[in-house]
Amino acid sequence: MQAALDRYLAEAAAAASSGAAAAPASAPGLAPGLSAPAALALFEGQLLSREIDVEARRLKATGRSFYTISSAGHEQNAIVGSLTRPTDPAFLHYRSGGFMMARARRGAAEGIYDRDFVRETLLSICASSDDPTAKGRHKVWGSRELWVPPQTSTIASHLPKAVGTAFGLARARRMQIETGLPEDALVVCSFGDASANHATALTGISAARYGSRRGNPMPILFVCEDNGIGISVETPQRWIRDSFSHHKHLRYFEADGELPEVWATVHEAVETCRTQRMPVFLHLITTRLWGHAGSDIETAYRSNDEIRAAEARDPILRNARVLVDQGIATPTQLIDLVTQVRARVREAGEWAATRPHLSDPVEIMAPMAPLDLEAARRDVQERAGEGDARSAERRTFWGDDLPEAATSPVKRTLAAHLSAALADEMRVRPETLVFGEDVGRKGGVYYVTAGLQKRFGQTRVIDTQLDETTILGLAQGAGLLGLLPIPEIQYLAYVHNAVDQLRGEASSLSFFSDGQFANPMVVRVAGWAYQKGFGGHFHNDNSIGGLRDIPGLIIATPSRGDDAVRLLRGCLAVARTSGRVVCFVEPIALYHERDLYAEGDGGWLSDYPMPGEVILPGDIGVFEGWQGGSGGAAAEGAATAATPDLAIVTYANGVRMSLQAARTLEAEDGVKSRIIDLRWLNPLPLDALVQQLEGVGTVLVADEARATGGGIADAVIAGLVEAGFSGRLGSVRSLDSFVPLGPAANAVLLQTEQIVGRARQLLG
Repeated sequence: MQAALDRYLAEAAAAASSGAAAAPASAPGLAPGLSAPAALALFEGQLLSREIDVEARRLKATGRSFYTISSAGHEQNAIVGSLTRPTDPAFLHYRSGGFMMARARRGAAEGIYDRDFVRETLLSICASSDDPTAKGRHKVWGSRELWVPPQTSTIASHLPKAVGTAFGLARARRMQIETGLPEDALVVCSFGDASANHATALTGISAARYGSRRGNPMPILFVCEDNGIGISVETPQRWIRDSFSHHKHLRYFEADGELPEVWATVHEAVETCRTQRMPVFLHLITTRLWGHAGSDIETAYRSNDEIRAAEARDPILRNARVLVDQGIATPTQLIDLVTQVRARVREAGEWAATRPHLSDPVEIMAPMAPLDLEAARRDVQERAGEGDARSAERRTFWGDDLPEAATSPVKRTLAAHLSAALADEMRVRPETLVFGEDVGRKGGVYYVTAGLQKRFGQTRVIDTQLDETTILGLAQGAGLLGLLPIPEIQYLAYVHNAVDQLRGEASSLSFFSDGQFANPMVVRVAGWAYQKGFGGHFHNDNSIGGLRDIPGLIIATPSRGDDAVRLLRGCLAVARTSGRVVCFVEPIALYHERDLYAEGDGGWLSDYPMPGEVILPGDIGVFEGWQGGSGGAAAEGAATAATPDLAIVTYANGVRMSLQAARTLEAEDGVKSRIIDLRWLNPLPLDALVQQLEGVGTVLVADEARATGGGIADAVIAGLVEAGFSGRLGSVRSLDSFVPLGPAANAVLLQTEQIVGRARQLLG
């Protein structure tokens, strides 16, 4: 391809009747807004992108760079980069070299970007720690100054968060949250023709149309870069046009042909999106030169004729002809430009290959999981006033319409406390959004969000479509814009419908941007088992294995109402101050539970915590014995001086069952027990746990999740062994089964009697 361009320019120069001449100020045949200087600058950016691809392969061949995936053939996306602004958030396909060169040039012209983007790109290709975006963690397109959150090599998984960002632009303005973006900003989201078939892509496009149909401004420019092939599988002719050109609430534009035609179509698409605030689908016809990636052998599935046909559509070669034919530049001028660009890129590549790489694990992981607990504590205190506020001061904090749970002496259930806590946090945190399926008018499946929409309005409490991928995409987009989203997922099993939005997108953003971008959120998930009258894993899911292995994801789970309030405050504070992604798993079976030991004892009710009371990561709950006698409530407290015979480590439903077991063990066996509520399931609070187990000879982990990888028992026991715990260790867990309907569920789920039996075995 270099040879074809060189050959054309050499032949054109030889045929020219005169020497080099200055380019005219304007030229006939170009599109409106495409001046001669703009066309030449565009071409230079495309050349830079192509030569970077060449250099990446050269460095890879000499072992100085790594996995490469080129933009060759897609350089017309530089037109999109030229016609959008650095204040238009862009979520990009991996073949976006042309776009990024154009955006960097525009950023420099507007005085917001002053570095050498060619060098930065080659630092990324060489995985150097000097790369200012990912610091060598991945080869990404990204820039904080240019509003390009970095993406990994995903297949359309970025579309939902791009849609969420488009939705969040107007929502933030209505909430008077400063985003730093102009009122007419739009969102760019590019992807390939093969990725357009992916469920996540279809979800994102559907969500944008749905939002627009509901009357929401949705200024998102979907750019489908159609090169006709996905790795080795051809896209059928007209497939993209037939699939996306006929939808209501989605304007379709197809950009093909020579430079002036493509520019004119892209210009119209961008202006339609910007002025009408609606989703636009820009079908950009491209070609793929070389294989899919550096390791792909194209001749294994493409004939020589097919390869030659693709090369004949090379946009750089075609654009060079346009520049010469329109008198914008002479062949000699373009030869000089090509020579300069190649020298510049080669020098940058040689330099980048000498720069250092990450090697320290602490440095590598630093942006993935920052936690400033003191900042989180201050955040709660500043919003609540003094932590020792008394009853008379409550109305000052909550206002005249404070929830009854905050003032009434009547103890409340977990669900009632959570409902009040959400209202409190929305009042003192004006940047919060609550959204999900049925959370608004209905108030949630379990009525935890009842009344919130009436109190805070539809701007802040939003009923979404029935789709978890969209819900988590909205959360990411809102978080990127400075909002603090609290999305709800109706059941724990439903998270798995969209888990890549947490695994591949939300939780990885800070890592791949070196902490420059964050999408804080607290995902409320109704979960765990023990629901009477429900069967199957969708409503009685007792496994968090798929969440615990996501690096950096925080998982919290309460067992009682007062803990739920303090934990929720802590989760929101950590999300806000450290940009963290948090899953708050609420035990459905305990939402409305009132009793602990016997019917009517009210032992699982609690008072509403005072303002400023908070539980942060690392804080665990401790119960000594089965406290409270036959009718009293369980009371958490500091460890007593006496060392117990047994410690039961557990969480959520397991806390209540373990307190019941402790009562039996003391009454029948004289065994003194300490119940430890972990509260935080990722990362596990092992330091605090080890401290509470000092001197204890026997530890039982009561884990309500499935035995094989579904819960925390393995990790707790391994952590204690590695910490030097020398006592007896054991666990009791639910079976590796889906949860059946009715009484049969008790046969596979952890029961109080099993905790008692296993404790007796361990104690001998």
